[in-house]
Amino acid sequence: MKSAPICLMVLFLYPQSVILGKIKYNGDQVLKITPGTTQQSLYLQELAQQWRLDLWNPDRIEDISVGREINVRVPSTYIQRTKENLGQQNISFTIMIEDVQKLIDRSFESQGRASTISLETYDYTTYHPMDEIYTWMEQIKDKHSNLVTQHLLTHSYEERPIYYLKVGFPSPIAKTVIVMDCGIHAREWIAVAYCQWFVKEVLARYKSDTLWNKLLKQVDFYIIPVLNVDGYIFSWTDDRLWRMNRSPQNGTCVGVDLNRNFDAKWGDKAGASLNCEDITYCGPSVASELETKGLVSLIERLKSNVLVYLTIHSYSQLVLLPYGYTNQPSENHDEMEKVAKEAVAKMRLVHGSDYHAGSTAVILYPTSGSSGDWAADMGIKFSYTYELRDEGEFGFLLPPDQIQPTCEETFISIKSIFEYIDKEYLEPLGDGAVAITSFWLNMVLSFAVCIYCALIH
Repeated sequence: MKSAPICLMVLFLYPQSVILGKIKYNGDQVLKITPGTTQQSLYLQELAQQWRLDLWNPDRIEDISVGREINVRVPSTYIQRTKENLGQQNISFTIMIEDVQKLIDRSFESQGRASTISLETYDYTTYHPMDEIYTWMEQIKDKHSNLVTQHLLTHSYEERPIYYLKVGFPSPIAKTVIVMDCGIHAREWIAVAYCQWFVKEVLARYKSDTLWNKLLKQVDFYIIPVLNVDGYIFSWTDDRLWRMNRSPQNGTCVGVDLNRNFDAKWGDKAGASLNCEDITYCGPSVASELETKGLVSLIERLKSNVLVYLTIHSYSQLVLLPYGYTNQPSENHDEMEKVAKEAVAKMRLVHGSDYHAGSTAVILYPTSGSSGDWAADMGIKFSYTYELRDEGEFGFLLPPDQIQPTCEETFISIKSIFEYIDKEYLEPLGDGAVAITSFWLNMVLSFAVCIYCALIH
């Protein structure tokens, strides 16, 4: 079937207006569109290619297919013509977001902030800019110095520090390691909020909760609250919908999709792009980006002890298993799937949210170069990618009033994974803990003996 003529201009990737340096999306809408036939899906691919549609889900034009809902942002100036074109092709659609800018503004409504940040009054139910997160990390480290240390992962292209928090009781012996990265995609603010929530909850619970107490004795958590620092800051100051980092490319483009930059079938046509103008641009070479290099260096240093790798994203409400670059399952797919399904079942009990678990390429779309797949290829036994709320009502613009329920259900889900890890992979309570306790007890006794000997002589 010959496609109808495409009369829209190539403007979809660009915002409606720029005022005082901040990009505005006044009146822009996000549409849910579902092609019902092969001809319709091909037509939408053609539209996306020629008009450079701002696809929210899926990431790539090639993944537009029959029966698959796509979410796409349309500038206000072209909404009516877009709807008319879709109608002419009998392509069904609904409005997902009525006004993108109004939803963006909701993210900033609660930003009447105090001049100084205090850990005692830190609000975990709102989104925080990077300077506040830096301060939060410092204060968490200072207040919980018995458990938390702060470390430099690397510096970004714009020379900002990227830190991680190491959470766990000090130990003279190597401990099991669990790594969690958040904020790899700049606009996915709920992921950044969750990392902070997770640290807060662990530190609040370990004294009274046997599981968390045991985990902190036998496990070191490496938490990266914001991996894509430059991009995250840019999403606050200039473009709320920015996704990539901020490194210049080919003299004309800015930014690399960090979650396509890892050595996991890097540059594969299925799930990434070598065109720097695309939002899935995987970079000029594998691990070309400073952020990627920093994370790779950390994992390579720890890899013999890393048991779990978690990378937190939004949106779609999924718990994804490796792999995105192939339909072939990972070596321990059955075990991972069993654990993931139990985790989403427990998540559902918190607020009734429906999450789904399965391999990335099967239940989401093909990807290559992702951190989760790279971690699995590195031999890390449990590697999960979490796609948090929602399923499409708000997309990347999840309002602040959904932070708490999202974090609550996600915390229970991840705790379920750790319950399995505790049961199947950690020492019975006492062995590892006793070894650590005995070491420090011996150190104290030795110190006391030394002092006694010095006094009597």
